[in-house]
Amino acid sequence: MKAKKCIKIFNESTALYHVYDDVNMACQSPYQEHSIDYLMFVKNWIDTVQWHYEDIIRDPNINPAYGIQLKRKIDKSNQDRTDIVEKIDDYYIAQFQNVSYKETARINTESPGWAVDRMSILCLKIYHMQEQVDRKDVDDEHKNNCQNKLNILLEQQNDLGTAFDELLEEFQNGTKKIKVYRQMKMYNDANLNPILYKK
Repeated sequence: MKAKKCIKIFNESTALYHVYDDVNMACQSPYQEHSIDYLMFVKNWIDTVQWHYEDIIRDPNINPAYGIQLKRKIDKSNQDRTDIVEKIDDYYIAQFQNVSYKETARINTESPGWAVDRMSILCLKIYHMQEQVDRKDVDDEHKNNCQNKLNILLEQQNDLGTAFDELLEEFQNGTKKIKVYRQMKMYNDANLNPILYKK
């Protein structure tokens, strides 16, 4: 799956979330479960919910008990995000498993899944920056500043999409090796987080 299709699915997910605008809303992917389209949709849904968690928790008047509860949700969301990135990487590994790599084949600084992660976040930035441009309760200076930022984000999205598609081509022709390192996060693991295992 190339960048254009990824971005289309991310935008569908972001738009559907904002129909309800509720962090407690369960993901309603229109795609067949376990398909790559489904994974992409769920990936962006996780990112979108977490985006709004991050907004809520920055309320200076937030109830401390609710703030702690929300921090736990953010931690779980981060783990869910990592887990689904690794499933997306599994998809791309399978796509290129029969490629014969050239002797001069290089590796990339990030896996396809983490490049997808950046594309998903960029779609969210673009959506929310467009909201700022469209606001009716702000002056022209605010709108112009946000429009300038939006233009940069759109350029960044185009560049990232191009680079992603070029990376897939390099995997396909064997000039780059697809190599994935799992995140091995420690803070959620009761056997690895000293605050947890010392109790």
